[in-house]
Amino acid sequence: MSFQDTYRLSVHAVITNGKQQVLQVKATYDGGQWGLPGGSLEPGETVHEALVRECLEELGCEVEVCYMSGMYYHQAYNAHACIFRCHLATPPPDAEMRLSPEHSEYRYFALDELSPVQRQRVEDCLNFDGKVRSAAF
Repeated sequence: MSFQDTYRLSVHAVITNGKQQVLQVKATYDGGQWGLPGGSLEPGETVHEALVRECLEELGCEVEVCYMSGMYYHQAYNAHACIFRCHLATPPPDAEMRLSPEHSEYRYFALDELSPVQRQRVEDCLNFDGKVRSAAF
C-alpha cells in the first residue's frame, strides 16, 4: 500500500434490547440501507472516541463501550470495520433517540432478520469469548 492510497476504518456498535434484538439505523443515502450505528474515524481520533461520537451524532444518545469483538474487511469499500459491544448510557424507556439527518428511522432486528455479513459480525459480538474475531467479505 502506498502513502497516497485511500483506506478507510470505521467503528460500529452492537446495541441490543431486552429481547436480544439488535439496533440498526436506516441511512438516508446509498440506497437507504440498514446498518449498525457508527461510522468513519476522523483524523487524530481513537476508535473509542469515534464510536462514542458517531453514536451521539446518529442516535442522540451516549453509549458505554464494553469491548471490541471483531475487525472485518469489506472489499467493496476497501475498509475495515471494528465492531464493539455497547449499551445505551441511559437505558430505554428514558433514552430518547434523536436521529441525525443521515438516518430516517431506527429499529431493533431479530438475528435472523440480519444480512449474512451483519449476522456474523453481530453473533461474533454477542458470543464474545475474549478473542477478537476477523473475517473478510
